[in-house]
Amino acid sequence: MSEHGLTPSGREYPVTLTDAQWRERLSRDEYGVLRQGGTERPFTGEYTDATTEGTYSCRACGADLFTSETKFESHCGWPSFFTPLAGDAVEYLEDTSIPGRPRTEVRCATCGSHLGHVFEGEGYPTPTDQRYCINSIAVRLRPKG
Repeated sequence: MSEHGLTPSGREYPVTLTDAQWRERLSRDEYGVLRQGGTERPFTGEYTDATTEGTYSCRACGADLFTSETKFESHCGWPSFFTPLAGDAVEYLEDTSIPGRPRTEVRCATCGSHLGHVFEGEGYPTPTDQRYCINSIAVRLRPKG
């Protein structure tokens, strides 16, 4: 994560806090995933099997990211969505942290927090053939109504 509040493309994030402010705002586990790019253990997150209708927002800054209408059961251990709420709600970075297995990281476009990864061509019956594999701890569900 950039400590200067800049996106990988060089533009500034709308929400920029110091490391100390992020640590104050987030729990240790939230900070580990959102600001340090960690991953929660599979099948442990509160939203993995959630079916509540609503909007999923970034736990760090509150920006709306996904809706329950695009959430689907992937059986991978993390909440899965087939598209973000709006095209510019998230940003994408190349992730080469696992040798020989490049991935695409998904971050909140408002604050730069790590959300998870997006995968394509896995054969899920979704309109986009994409699976946004998102850490439950990185989002907060606001129920509809």
